[in-house]
Amino acid sequence: MNRRNFIVSFAIAVAATLFMLWQDGAFAAKPEAATSPSDVGAVQQPTETIAAVTAQIDRVSVDNGGTITVTGTAPVGKSVYLEIWADEKVRASRFDADPDPKTGQRPYILYMTEGMPSYYKVIVPKDKKDAIEAEKKQGGKWSVSKLLKDTGADAIYSAPTTIKIDRYQAALMGSIIGSRGDLLPAMDEKENARRSMQLLKARFRSVGNIMSPDMEVNPDGSFKAVVEVREGLAPGKYTVVAAVDKTTKSRPLTFENKIAFPTVYMSNAGTSINIFWPALLTFAVTTFGVLMGAGGGFILNPLLVSIWPLPHTVVAGTVMPTVLFSQGSGIYNYSKIHFINWKLGATIGCAMLAGGFIGPKLTEMVTLDQYKFVFGWILIILASLMAWQTTPGYLAKNKKEQAILKEFQKRAKECSAQKDQCGGKI
Repeated sequence: MNRRNFIVSFAIAVAATLFMLWQDGAFAAKPEAATSPSDVGAVQQPTETIAAVTAQIDRVSVDNGGTITVTGTAPVGKSVYLEIWADEKVRASRFDADPDPKTGQRPYILYMTEGMPSYYKVIVPKDKKDAIEAEKKQGGKWSVSKLLKDTGADAIYSAPTTIKIDRYQAALMGSIIGSRGDLLPAMDEKENARRSMQLLKARFRSVGNIMSPDMEVNPDGSFKAVVEVREGLAPGKYTVVAAVDKTTKSRPLTFENKIAFPTVYMSNAGTSINIFWPALLTFAVTTFGVLMGAGGGFILNPLLVSIWPLPHTVVAGTVMPTVLFSQGSGIYNYSKIHFINWKLGATIGCAMLAGGFIGPKLTEMVTLDQYKFVFGWILIILASLMAWQTTPGYLAKNKKEQAILKEFQKRAKECSAQKDQCGGKI
């Protein structure tokens, strides 16, 4: 084969190859995707990209409270919220005895969790202030779910929804024998989230402890919030997240709350206090309490609840064993002057033993407001009765009590004059 024939043959082979490739579709135009009837006449819109939320804080630690300034940017035109919670956990409980709207029956169910954040707060835009103030006017009937809905914060409420909540079918007999009741099956996610709101209210009590309108949002999407971290909170790490909804959030930011002695943290109460102030208060209360034939706990309980942010259940449980110290010294000193009637004391003690089983469980089934109301009226009645019994008219009509009072004063003077002989019979 000469050179010319070779070139022609090669050209024909290449042309045939290219023709077959074209028929196979290698160089053919790709067919357009089939158009559904609903797409006919539609105009292709560009995909909208939602900007992420960015945030930063001005400091990474505070000393037993302080201020944290949070700044950042968010999508323009969106409301920005801050969700803040502590890593430290605390117990929260609520006894549901409200009548069912449909049946009218009372459920008597105790809801309890050990996983409630010791601190939780939502910072909302300043234009939501009216919604917060309206809920505050509801008094004790305010609702966490309504508060979140009216402010739009329900779109970002997340941290407490994951806590584990146990529920018990309570019964009076169970309380008497020291039981919370029968443990009921676990709730689904929706019901768990709803109950977490009720426990949030039971734990933090007021609207201001859960939400504040301190978020400034500018037209360009930038925002700023000054967060007040009050004294007495739990030590450790706190998490801050800025969000516009459940999916559009900033990365978690953290800061640490530091405390030092004499401030101490009480894990079951979820708060920190300067331990010297309750000690001084207790010294004064016990002095007068023992004078009245008690340990002082009935005075100390309402004072501790009112002065410091302590749960009434923890106060009641804490004061109970501490009264042993004042009671022990009081018993010793009263026995020296023969003012104890052991027969009456033993009888009363048996009644106290029975009441001691019921009381601790009942504290879990009453709210702080109910606790204060009942305790307050008991103190008022006792104070009124004792004041009435010391009036001149009452003493004049009850010469026997007057004689007892004079005998008490006589023995007290003799004991004071002969301190070294007080252990003998007067």
